[in-house]
Amino acid sequence: MLKTHDLHAYYGKSHVLRGVSMEVRGGEIVSLVGRNGVGRSTLCKAVMGLVAPVGKVQLEGQQIGGKAPHQIARLGLGYVPEDRAIFPGLTVGENLELGIKNRGRQASRWGYKEVFQRFPRLEERRDTPGEALSGGEQQMLTMARTLLGNPKCIMVDEPTEGLAPRVVAEIADLLEEIASEGIAVLLVEQKLNIARKISHRMYVMGDGRIVFDGTPQQLDDAPEVRKEWLEV
Repeated sequence: MLKTHDLHAYYGKSHVLRGVSMEVRGGEIVSLVGRNGVGRSTLCKAVMGLVAPVGKVQLEGQQIGGKAPHQIARLGLGYVPEDRAIFPGLTVGENLELGIKNRGRQASRWGYKEVFQRFPRLEERRDTPGEALSGGEQQMLTMARTLLGNPKCIMVDEPTEGLAPRVVAEIADLLEEIASEGIAVLLVEQKLNIARKISHRMYVMGDGRIVFDGTPQQLDDAPEVRKEWLEV
């Protein structure tokens, strides 16, 4: 579904991504883990076209590297950024409306009805400005807005950061539900216990490259990888 090959990215003269090759298949949750500053968020931004990518980025076999972010979104790639990126002065309903994309006659799995069934709190607060929401509610709003675009693949960057355990569990359940619908999920997550619990496969990043690719069990069985690239 989503694939990169020998992907590089730069901030000015700083070489952040150093030949990243990875793949996420439909219906699969793949976690991208690693210490802060190794390039995980930059990878998402490069795939989404927010940072200029050098190398191959493909969605369903189509090269999307070099396209504008709005073009990539319309092709079916959803992105939930770490900062949530809601519009604080707009209401919940207005924020959600911005997520709807015209995907021709393709059947929509996620509409307002499905979103409000999954996030009843958002329906209750439909006329509330985004800036008045709690952190958990803002995260749910960003997820719901992305789903209204009916993505084929979704990248979710640090969705549980700063949230209460109950909300973290709800987000984990939601990601599993999304994947069960055949959507590919790339999860950037600092909490290893969450990533290990819901992921089919895991990539570990270090120094801007992939240093491990395997199942959660294989990562558990690789203490040298955890010690060098994950443990503080």
